[in-house]
Amino acid sequence: MAIGRAHAISLLGLEGAVVEIEADISSNLPAFVLIGLPDAALGEARDRVRSAAGNSGVPLPSRKLTVNLSPAALPKHGSGFDLGIALAALAADGQVSADSVARVVHLGELGLDGRLRPLAGILPAVMAAVRAGFDTVLVPAGNADEAALVPGVRVVPVVSLRDAAIWHGAELEPIPLEALMPAVPEPALDESGDLADVIGNPDAVEAMQVAAAGGHHVYLLGPPGAGKTMLAARLPGLLPELSAEQALEVASIRSLAGIPARGGLSTRPPLEAPHHTASAAAIVGGGSGVIRPGAAARAAHGVLFLDEAPEFAPAALDALRQPLESGVISISRAAGTARFPARFQLVLAANPCPCGNAGTRDGECRCTPLAVRRYLGRLSGPLLDRVDIRMDVHRITAAQLRAAAESPRLDTAAARRRILTARAAAAERLAGTPWRVNAEVAGAWLRSPAGAPVRGATESLDRALERGGITMRGYDRVLRLAWTLCDLDGTSRPDAEHVGRALYLRKAAR
Repeated sequence: MAIGRAHAISLLGLEGAVVEIEADISSNLPAFVLIGLPDAALGEARDRVRSAAGNSGVPLPSRKLTVNLSPAALPKHGSGFDLGIALAALAADGQVSADSVARVVHLGELGLDGRLRPLAGILPAVMAAVRAGFDTVLVPAGNADEAALVPGVRVVPVVSLRDAAIWHGAELEPIPLEALMPAVPEPALDESGDLADVIGNPDAVEAMQVAAAGGHHVYLLGPPGAGKTMLAARLPGLLPELSAEQALEVASIRSLAGIPARGGLSTRPPLEAPHHTASAAAIVGGGSGVIRPGAAARAAHGVLFLDEAPEFAPAALDALRQPLESGVISISRAAGTARFPARFQLVLAANPCPCGNAGTRDGECRCTPLAVRRYLGRLSGPLLDRVDIRMDVHRITAAQLRAAAESPRLDTAAARRRILTARAAAAERLAGTPWRVNAEVAGAWLRSPAGAPVRGATESLDRALERGGITMRGYDRVLRLAWTLCDLDGTSRPDAEHVGRALYLRKAAR
């Protein structure tokens, strides 16, 4: 008997490896042997494939069937290999064209009735197939729209194993079946709003524009009802649209998380706002078997908003320290290391004390100084040192509310035009470097003749460093803020005023 060969994709994070599926039929007692480091879900493919083949009208022979997943040293996870295993076995039995099966990548989980169930992570799997040189991919009909987002590949949607066998040359009559479709999540309410909705707190409004222009992280400190969540929700609307490459990367991460792309690629920067009970694994990602991306990875090229930040577990917060520096989330397991992009903007929001009334005019705070220190101390110094902008947000008064109704306010469209102009200036200056925005620029460049402010502009910053009021990391971050303020003002190089404003933004929160 000839050996049937098919191909599938094994995912580790967003990276995929091609797995060759070999099937051999021998004249021994009937058995189905699956080798090649399958996990428990993949090991159960023996029963799924045999039942699905019988119910699809292409039964497997009653002999010993040995299926090898190669490379054997690569652990394989999940049920997405079912379709490839079934077609490799049918090719070995001569029921379909072996050459046709060997040229195609097959992705899909089989039901016992032979229909194909949609998979999570279909988008990165198809991208991995294209990078490996394949030009045709068979996918479940429920994943067809998502797989078609990848350019340069022929996507063949199939409803059942019988349809896949017919496509590969089996002489069978097609049987119409209803395709299994993925669950459609409830559409999220659009709570982004417009920047003009924000009343009062002009310094905080300006700070969010600076954050959007330079890609800086933000810490908002203020009592409940001051508008911290409102400000954070408007940050994605201030950011530029995603490029095609960024949009595809965001869609791939969400696909792996089980959130299918609907209606094409979205160019809007994502906003992730996990609840404060989220664990470290929920924030950065993890899981047994297939490693799933967490909220930080899903916020790539967008905004990660942690409301009530001191209520998060310290381990979950400190897990963000390395991604904030490197822009990459690395999750190590015995099988390998999964990597996810983590170029997001972090927005932390906190109350000034456990009861939230410290420093307010209309509330009485009964928290002890020790309780306040313990509460805010849950945000570690090393984490806050990586946050560029720290801003106090205050409750508005009745007089401010009446004045706001009578005077025009800056809206998102006008602020975004200003931000895009500043980003264009930064992109022109950083052309030929590995950086795209000011928040990514290395400190060595900022202190070099090419990136240093005008002579004498850093005197106040130097004094703060000498007195211990700021760290060396903070020194560099103030210079990055100064460059962003310079770009917003349309000047060529930061001066003493820009550095002073940047130092204020760095230390404005009490």
